[in-house]
Amino acid sequence: MAQERALYYSDLFGKDNFYLEIMDHGIPEEKTVIDGILEINRSTGIPIIATNDIHYRWKEHANAQDILICIGTNKKKSDTKRLIMSEELYFKTPEEMEALFHYIPEALSNTEKLAERCDLTIPQPGPILPDYFIPQDFTDKQEYLKYLVYQGLTKHYDELSDEIMERADFELKTIDQMGFPGYFLIVWDFIDWARKQDIPVGPGRGSGAGSLVAFALGITDVDPLKYGLLFERFLNPERVSMPDFDVDFCFERRQEVIDYVTRKYGYDQVGGICTFGTLKTKAVLKDVARVLDIPFDESNAITKLVPEDKPPKDWTKSKVEFFLQQDTDLKSFYDRGGVYKELFETAAVLEGMNRHISTHACGKVIGDSQLTNFVPLYKDQKTGEITTEFTMDIIEPCGLVKMDFLGLKTLTLLKNTERLIRKTKPNFSIDNIPDDDKTTFDMLCRGESTAVFQFESTGMQKILREAKPNCLEDLFALNSLYRPGPMQFISQFVEGKHDPKTIKYPDPSLEELLKPTYGVIVYQEQVMKVAQIIGGFTLGKADILRRAMGKKKVKDMEKMKIEFIDGAKERGHDPKHSAYIFEMLEPFAGYGFNKSHAAAYSIVAYKTAFCKANYPAEFMAANLTNEVNSPDAFKNYLDATRDMGLEILPPDINHSDGIFSVNDNKIYYGLQGIKGLGNAAVEAIVAERNAQDHYISMEDFLSRLAASSITKKTLEVLIQCGVFDKIETHSRATLLHNLERLVDIHNRIKESKKYGQTSLFGECEDEINPEIEYEEVEAWSSREILQKEKDYLGNYFSGHPMDDYRELWKKRANLNLETIKQASDSKEYNLLGMVKETRSLITKRGKKMAFATLEDFNGQVGLTLFSSVFEEYGHFLQEDRVIGVVGTVDFSRDDPGIKVKRILEPASLDEKNVKEVHIELNEIQSDEDEIIEFRSFLGRFNGKCSLFIHIKQSNDYIVVKATSQISINANNDTLNKISKHPLVGRVWKE
Repeated sequence: MAQERALYYSDLFGKDNFYLEIMDHGIPEEKTVIDGILEINRSTGIPIIATNDIHYRWKEHANAQDILICIGTNKKKSDTKRLIMSEELYFKTPEEMEALFHYIPEALSNTEKLAERCDLTIPQPGPILPDYFIPQDFTDKQEYLKYLVYQGLTKHYDELSDEIMERADFELKTIDQMGFPGYFLIVWDFIDWARKQDIPVGPGRGSGAGSLVAFALGITDVDPLKYGLLFERFLNPERVSMPDFDVDFCFERRQEVIDYVTRKYGYDQVGGICTFGTLKTKAVLKDVARVLDIPFDESNAITKLVPEDKPPKDWTKSKVEFFLQQDTDLKSFYDRGGVYKELFETAAVLEGMNRHISTHACGKVIGDSQLTNFVPLYKDQKTGEITTEFTMDIIEPCGLVKMDFLGLKTLTLLKNTERLIRKTKPNFSIDNIPDDDKTTFDMLCRGESTAVFQFESTGMQKILREAKPNCLEDLFALNSLYRPGPMQFISQFVEGKHDPKTIKYPDPSLEELLKPTYGVIVYQEQVMKVAQIIGGFTLGKADILRRAMGKKKVKDMEKMKIEFIDGAKERGHDPKHSAYIFEMLEPFAGYGFNKSHAAAYSIVAYKTAFCKANYPAEFMAANLTNEVNSPDAFKNYLDATRDMGLEILPPDINHSDGIFSVNDNKIYYGLQGIKGLGNAAVEAIVAERNAQDHYISMEDFLSRLAASSITKKTLEVLIQCGVFDKIETHSRATLLHNLERLVDIHNRIKESKKYGQTSLFGECEDEINPEIEYEEVEAWSSREILQKEKDYLGNYFSGHPMDDYRELWKKRANLNLETIKQASDSKEYNLLGMVKETRSLITKRGKKMAFATLEDFNGQVGLTLFSSVFEEYGHFLQEDRVIGVVGTVDFSRDDPGIKVKRILEPASLDEKNVKEVHIELNEIQSDEDEIIEFRSFLGRFNGKCSLFIHIKQSNDYIVVKATSQISINANNDTLNKISKHPLVGRVWKE
């Protein structure tokens, strides 16, 4: 049979085009295969070729390959029932191959002959745009593009001034000369389609917002002339490169736009882009440690020792080897030898390798013909999605054009907010709000920016309180400055805004340019304009200079500095002065932000702020809908909503919609937020209620809805979270107890009505709709009700299980679970909370220890009870029991936990004795004068508590104990006053 197939393929491919392959990796079965191949060779004359399967380059990497297989298959190295590969799968030398196949020399010579015949050149034509078919009335794409642009301009401007037309014609000419009219039409087409389908589209993203053509087409929604945005920052006629519009769509409806593009250009011409997840330093150490069965606590301790620093640019070895040299504690693990030495040596080999293939989150490619004409393709086995096997940095040279279809939740949020507002204000449009709303800017000046896009961090809230923005330009600048690097200029910006006398312009000719940012160079566009105004550069050349400065291309900068000084001299500037300005530009070119992007995203931020300031209930209801599937974010928004003084009502069968809704400034919990309630059931409930009228009882509800849309499980969920409470006299417990009988009776009634059945002796309404007697049962306790609310709604509505302990908790617990990451691991803390989960295990020494979760009013924390503690206090670990805990904070894991020392009855916890006040500084860099002023400020609140200052550094905090000369009063009024200081992020007492 084998010989028959070999002859078939030899005949099919032709003489010398088909070979019989032999391999020898030391696998016994391969010897049998070689003998068979030799026999076929002797019988048929089909030539033999010798090869070696290669999975890694060096022989000594066999163990690393074995461990990599274990990582990929989620196995441990000690597991004998797993895939174990030969150790001969490396790149063998000619000598090693000759030693293996010396008895078949022609097999080796044939390998060489075949290799010489191989010649593959992958074509790299550069990006090729798909054809966009224009209407027959137009001769070419440029004419159609010009028509659309002029049409759009008349919609945006009452009068088309010379400035507008000159800018539009310049951009159109540049786009035509660079060959990109088709690109603009393709992007315009799918954005125009999205807008017509009422799919929210972002105002712009990246440098594209600097194009007047894009604004006229509706690709962007930011007027570049109004805000001084530059087309050359987006498309530079002096440096030809593909334009790149990244477009934001409504998070929920983004896929509809992708589907439209796929239909328009063809399923075989549109696809995703693959990405590769790589093994980074900490991840590879954890993965290898797991394979080698190193205890989790130890692997966690090892990865925590890995520094955040990067190796120098001239470092040629792995990061693992670099970190071993830098950290003696890390090196001490390596020096243990055995599996620890193997851990680091293997991690050094595997670091940076591809761990898995995935799909780019938003990138799509569109080809001018089938994608297979350009790149190999990959089909995701889970989703069925087709993606390129080349990553995004390779696809464009190969002929494909990448388009980014991003999903932005904030657009969904704004759309949902708009819908809610229109219930009371039908003509409201988020696109027509004033851009100088006093209520909005007053709110931002108070730093009340929780849930405001781009401005919700505590650090940004402080900046808002300092800067007191009163126009969109201020928001553009603050959004751009609040980043590492330019942060150092925030104080200069704030000072200039509040005291114009302090503003210093590098040159009088730059005053108009830098006036909106109070003398601070904030944007890349300002760097470009300085090069134009002082050095006489074209904006195209100025963009090249900006890029060279940003990337620190020294040779290019030296050449351009001469040109800059010469150009400045022609404009009457002193060479020394112009050299000073050139050197001044360099750091700003690196720090500067893209104003086009800042403007577009800050406008989105302003819209969210406007909604929060003017329609807080609708805005927060939309936020809750947005985050209903993200438990942590959802809880944060629930808390924020209550902090704003807004009332959230529990779900109600007659008042709750699918999403969170608003009635009389109160928020009704959305039915979609109930766990276990599918969308089909929600839609059926709301549709029936809207079509007919409110439900008057649960029986009325059962009689009106089809069994196919409301299952018994659905009804159980609805009862347990209390949606029928306002229309039912029976308790939740009684309704649930009688549910099965109720469902059976109503199903029989529906069947009878369906087939028109009546009584044997005539129609009898009582027999068709019998009065149902309920079997009453004891109502659930308040704790049971609350637990069911938490299970199904993610929050308590009827109260809190610890309500009876609230006063005790306030007096005796001294650890705030919200700030646990800033606690000390050397102090004992008191906690008072409810046990939620428990898990015990047997240690290697045969003793019992346990883990549990403790919940209080601020959050949850994990408890660890080692053997001796468990023996004495383990009996306290009963779920839903409220206990007092004394312990220390354990930072050995990613999420801090509590090492328990004692467990007590809540009333037995010691009274809270406040001894310390803790202040977390915000992330803004401060000068010496500000620190001295802050110290004087704290001196006003003299008391008996020690002061601790928390300073954020990278992803951690440095805690500094203040001198004993500074002690603080810990009353709430004092803490409130301290919290309002611009340097303070938060303050608490312990």
